[in-house]
Amino acid sequence: MRRKSARPVLGDAQRSAAWQVQSLLLGYPDETLLDSLPMLARVVSALPEAVGAPLQRVLSYLEPSRQLSAATAYVDTFDHRKRFSPYLTWFFCGDTRRRGMALLKIKQVYLAAGSVPGDDELPDHLAVVLEFASAHPVPGQRLLEEHRASIEVMRMALRDADSPWAGVLESVSATLRPLHGDEREAVVRLIASGPPDEGVGLEPFAPPVHQPDMLGMPQMIGARR
Repeated sequence: MRRKSARPVLGDAQRSAAWQVQSLLLGYPDETLLDSLPMLARVVSALPEAVGAPLQRVLSYLEPSRQLSAATAYVDTFDHRKRFSPYLTWFFCGDTRRRGMALLKIKQVYLAAGSVPGDDELPDHLAVVLEFASAHPVPGQRLLEEHRASIEVMRMALRDADSPWAGVLESVSATLRPLHGDEREAVVRLIASGPPDEGVGLEPFAPPVHQPDMLGMPQMIGARR
């Protein structure tokens, strides 16, 4: 009988640090992000292997000499392909009326914790949720685990495409509980049939630029690329 691998043991500070690094690495690879890579590498080196090693692969890919190719790959991955969507409610709600309520629910969690997202960012972007979780671990982890199946679908899609950003999702998954049985079934259904499609209720959107404060506590920023 095959033994299940043990989940990494993370202290609260390590988990928050991991979520902030993951959030940053899901951002557009501009000069600000690339200049921060040495600092991020130091943070990653202190994380358990299951969480840190996948992030190290992403850091290696994002070395400054690859800025142009990394930027092109980022846009091609996250702006042009819905199956890699970083918007967590999209997987279960699609572009339907239900998604508006799901987004409102997430925004209310942010507001209850005293965190105000920018109006031009959708609150379900994984980088935004991770940034929030790094500063507010209890409600943040709850949000991440409520969308555990969406994270798994995204992880598998990036992995199967051999995307450099697959390591971020692998690392995120290592900070969370394993999938439940019904979540595994939901993942299978989503991969087979995709999200629902109503086609009304939401305007088309593009991923936001997302740069948490790397020197202090994370913050929501509304600027776009």
